[in-house]
Amino acid sequence: MAGRQVFNPEGFKNIEKDGRTVGYEFQFKAQYYRGVTLSIVRDIKVTVDGNQEPGESLRFTVNGETFTLDEMSTVVDSDYRWEFGEFATVSVLRDGGLAPGSHHIAAYQKIVPSYMPFPMEMTNETDFEI
Repeated sequence: MAGRQVFNPEGFKNIEKDGRTVGYEFQFKAQYYRGVTLSIVRDIKVTVDGNQEPGESLRFTVNGETFTLDEMSTVVDSDYRWEFGEFATVSVLRDGGLAPGSHHIAAYQKIVPSYMPFPMEMTNETDFEI
């Protein structure tokens, strides 16, 4: 059985603002069998080319709204869900973004449903081009 595609191959790009590159972003799917409210997404970690990004530089966008990791833990509004099969955008604030060329990403997600006796922790990796 083939695994489902976690990363959007078209979702990797640098972020431009006011003529400056202020970071990069990618899109990936929740590795859980159903949609989740943002409050149960307890952690996301991003490592590119062997360098882990600081958590405070990460932003998570779903349903047109953007949150820090700390803000996600307090979102109880069911309008802000990461639905099964839906790509969420993770933005990493980093001056200059990523250099053009090939890169390797490892993206970790920790989802903690209240009805599960253990957290769901997954790391997915892929190579991509900027």
